Amino acid sequence: MAFAVHDDGVKFTTMSFKHSDALQPASATTTAHPTGKFWSKSEAKSWIAFLFLGTFLVYCVRVTLPICVPTMAEQFAWNKHQSGIVLGSFFWGYCLTQIIGGHISDRLGGDKILLLSATSWGSVITLTPLVVHWSSTPIVFLTLSRFLMGLLQGVFFPSLTSLLSNKVRESDRAFTSSAVCSGSQVGTLIIGAAGSVLLDWYGWESVFYFSGLPTILWAYCMWKYFLKGEDQIISLESLGNSLVNSKDNKVVWRKLFRSAPVWAVIVAHVCISGTFFCLLSWMPTFFHDSFPESKGWVFNAVPWAVAVPFALFGGTLADHLINLGFDTAKVRKLMQVIAMGLSSIFIELLNYSGSYYQALIFMSASIGLQTFSHSGVSVNVQDLAPSCAGALFGVMNTGGALVGVILVYFAGYLIETSGSWPSVFNLISIVNVIGLSVFVIFGQAMRVDI
Repeated sequence: MAFAVHDDGVKFTTMSFKHSDALQPASATTTAHPTGKFWSKSEAKSWIAFLFLGTFLVYCVRVTLPICVPTMAEQFAWNKHQSGIVLGSFFWGYCLTQIIGGHISDRLGGDKILLLSATSWGSVITLTPLVVHWSSTPIVFLTLSRFLMGLLQGVFFPSLTSLLSNKVRESDRAFTSSAVCSGSQVGTLIIGAAGSVLLDWYGWESVFYFSGLPTILWAYCMWKYFLKGEDQIISLESLGNSLVNSKDNKVVWRKLFRSAPVWAVIVAHVCISGTFFCLLSWMPTFFHDSFPESKGWVFNAVPWAVAVPFALFGGTLADHLINLGFDTAKVRKLMQVIAMGLSSIFIELLNYSGSYYQALIFMSASIGLQTFSHSGVSVNVQDLAPSCAGALFGVMNTGGALVGVILVYFAGYLIETSGSWPSVFNLISIVNVIGLSVFVIFGQAMRVDI
């Protein structure tokens, strides 16, 4: 683990900004958070483990309904169209709160928003089985519940980005981001396995309780042990003030959107998020159609099991290179070349896979390599704009989700009209290459929000 504690503030500033007059802005960065300091070694280790568990629970909750919906559809006599409406409602809520959630986190503190968000969605998912059985129209309630879940979870990753940008040093950001975000792969893996067992043994209700109750416990532990029982109630006045764009805020955003490096990180993130969403959505269908004899639990589990060590290695490698003195921007670009370039090579190799095991290896390698993006563009937003990293990440994540839906639909159209999987894999590679090219040409790691 790379938790370097720099006693020499000038050394850290020089590494971050590469010019002498950046000393004052760097100091401002360290005091941007309400506590006014970075995490210590011991604090960082505790927070990383705890936030890893948080992202783990985010994906456990997110995947709960997709696991249960076939059984629920049979019980409540839903057709495929009705099931699709229920599942798709999450996406629309998820897109609506990304930017505003990040903006409020930048103003009030990402830890407060994480706590409120987790408490809210944990309560919703836990109460869902009870209300469904009480409701005379379960599909209406579930659709609204799923939409609300999207609203509440939409603020999580922008708030997380805001928190890390203020509490983690530049030389530790890649590993921290990779370690924390790898919880999403573990959560997907665990809920897929445990949820299937619970569904068969105890019914769909148990899967909701399995993901909801631990989330409420996680929120309580955050309040009790990490925030020391502080009052986390956000007043309407402070909330309103955080939403009002002051003159200084408008100046910062004008400066950001006139910056080529900012657009480079947005484009790259939108491209890799969209292609990842497309790959995630169509991977089971590809294996089912191409290798009918394959076991679903294998190809739904192996790529995610591979992704976790890949993500941790990428973060460790990036921080190690920066601590050795390599230019931060070049390290971020190297990580993105691996995430978007090298992974696309394995995507193209799927066109030539002659066996199920070859295809599984290529798919696992591609998904694993894409996690290097946690050490690339996902961290680069913190380099560029630590004062508003949450809101900027919200912009990026909203764009990525929208492009993902477009690519999923377009890939389905290609499969339906041509019956050709190579056309889908070529589409993914082309989008990745476009995003990577923009980031390599225009990407930087120098702060631009001051």
